[in-house]
Amino acid sequence: MQFLASLLNWHNLVNLIDILVIWFLIYELLMLVRGTKAVQLFKGILIIILVKLISWYIGLSTVSWVMDQVINWGVIAIVVIFQPEIRRGLEHLGRGALFARTPKANEEEEDLIRQLDQAIQYLSKRRIGALICIEMETGLEEYIETGIPLDAEVTGALLINTFIPNTPLHDGAVIIKNNRIAVAAAYLPLSDSKLIPKDLGTRHRAAVGISEVTDALTIVVSEETGEVSITKNNELMRGMSRKDYLKFLRAQLYTETPQHPSPENFLTNLMQRFRKQGGDQHEK
Repeated sequence: MQFLASLLNWHNLVNLIDILVIWFLIYELLMLVRGTKAVQLFKGILIIILVKLISWYIGLSTVSWVMDQVINWGVIAIVVIFQPEIRRGLEHLGRGALFARTPKANEEEEDLIRQLDQAIQYLSKRRIGALICIEMETGLEEYIETGIPLDAEVTGALLINTFIPNTPLHDGAVIIKNNRIAVAAAYLPLSDSKLIPKDLGTRHRAAVGISEVTDALTIVVSEETGEVSITKNNELMRGMSRKDYLKFLRAQLYTETPQHPSPENFLTNLMQRFRKQGGDQHEK
């Protein structure tokens, strides 16, 4: 009892809260930099720390001293290098976005798919080139920053108007984040893969390129043929029919929600079970 009382005293409780807060901040930091170049920089920092520990353990005094200087001056370098991520994190904190994560509903996803379908059909029939990138789990902030901010509701009419030739926003990609058009005219990384057919242009290479570095889902409408293609996870799916891409979009965008039986359904199932048991006993 004394042991349990000592564990539950105020000092240990404060320490527990302290640890939980630190873990929460680390988790939020990882979520913030996910999908950005900061992830690669974090890997570099971990390598420097690992080299420091190994050199200290083995006794490489010169290497250990150099690593100490790198770590000491690295704080200033981190502030400079991570300036966009730090600014973005403070903006999220100011908007309260750290605690505003709500699950997506399939109704919202179906409405998004319906608007995308409207735009794809219009653009494809008229052979108007389009590049639409949908953020999945990996953040696309690095590429969103290259576009022109819109922060608009996704509608077929807006997507169609965006890609009309000879308009200010028709070049580049539209990026959709949280079921809203975040930006238009954004730049996506071009793939250097030699497996991409020669007849495909910059839009397809950009779609494959973003699929190589993120898990984003990207829709491409060919300007030459009106062909609809989708890239995801470094895979290019060409010549998709309306039925094909609608099925694929629903499979990728729908959120599975657990089905909880209502009290009415529970009572109905219970009554049916009793009736079945009573019928079995009657037959016996």
